[in-house]
Amino acid sequence: MHDTTFDGHRRVSTLIGLSLLVVMLATRFHHFGDALHLPDASWALFFLAGFYLARVWLPVLLLAAVAIDVAAVGWMGVSGYCLTPAYAALQLAHLALWAGGRMAREIRGIVAMAAVALAATGLAFVLSNGTFYWFGGRVAEPNWAQFAQTFVDYAPAFLTSTLVYLGVAAAAHALAAHLAPSRFTGQHAGR
Repeated sequence: MHDTTFDGHRRVSTLIGLSLLVVMLATRFHHFGDALHLPDASWALFFLAGFYLARVWLPVLLLAAVAIDVAAVGWMGVSGYCLTPAYAALQLAHLALWAGGRMAREIRGIVAMAAVALAATGLAFVLSNGTFYWFGGRVAEPNWAQFAQTFVDYAPAFLTSTLVYLGVAAAAHALAAHLAPSRFTGQHAGR
């Protein structure tokens, strides 16, 4: 006997995973966006992947992020300023977002889920910004006051873009659940 529910979940998981990869490919080149480009959606995508996808997708997304960065710097003329020895810690930020998405799977209520998303995004920012500032070799004389200023300068943009993307995804999820309630019984596409 063939389990059509399992096949359906696998198809949904594959569709979500491939969609996240396409959005990453389309947006990863511009952290904050500009008149012609959307801001980088990668952080929201890692959170969403943790929420929706099986663990097998995590290395796929991590490798895709690195490959996109290498291609952007190596072949597309994007600045390599952020590619320092601290770049490896960016993967820790991605893992924090993935873990936040995994935690959100078990939570009910939009306020609690938003709190988890905010905490995961904040932790990702601390990990990526902190390691870049202290270990990236770009700051001649690092100090706490200047480090604090980096939070004021950059945290709002990272938090805002990530949370806006997650808000759009939550609205899409709610719409899909409304249109096809039998497919949204609390089950996620992957475990």
